[in-house]
Amino acid sequence: MKIQIITLFPEMFDGVLGSSMLWKAQKEGFVEYKYINLRDFGLGPRKQVDDTPYGGGDGMLLRIEPLVAAIEKAKENDPSATVFLPTPRGKLYKQSDAKRLAEIKRGMIIICPRYEGYDERITRWVDEQFCIGNYVLTGGEIPTMVLIDSVVRLLPGVLGGETSTEIESFQKDDTTIEFPQYTRPEKFRDLEVPKVLLSGHHAEIAKWRHRMSNNS
Repeated sequence: MKIQIITLFPEMFDGVLGSSMLWKAQKEGFVEYKYINLRDFGLGPRKQVDDTPYGGGDGMLLRIEPLVAAIEKAKENDPSATVFLPTPRGKLYKQSDAKRLAEIKRGMIIICPRYEGYDERITRWVDEQFCIGNYVLTGGEIPTMVLIDSVVRLLPGVLGGETSTEIESFQKDDTTIEFPQYTRPEKFRDLEVPKVLLSGHHAEIAKWRHRMSNNS
């Protein structure tokens, strides 16, 4: 899977995509990350990418010309890729979306908005708009990291265990939360591991885990 990120701040992704499982996924060839710096497509000698909004108002908006040029460059690299835009007007992003995107394995082009937003006409070039929650961030980089992390970890071979992703929270977009888990030591200060987990009785353990999950 090829993931192209259109951003003014590619350095923000170094720590996230260059660590742990997301780094391993690229190292082992499951995914390829590519940064497209929006500033490279800026207008004039100052490489301008933003301007004041028509109708007045505070802040600046990303202009459509650099955005479209960056998308078209990304499409040259991967013509069949899906273009994503994080925005409050997008649909709420859920686990089912992550599973769908991981299964189809199509390339992804993700735009990271900045400032007060973007020229709305850019949505003509966007395939999916998504929102990660009802709050406001300074830009689209963090939602983009959320999207990438949630999809890449589901690609076959990235996590390793065959059932690693089968018992996780939100598997059916409901309120199901994975059961509590414990490891050694059996007792830490006055905190003990539930006796049932030490019993070796797999049927009773399964019942306990089902009861402790928020799925009923």
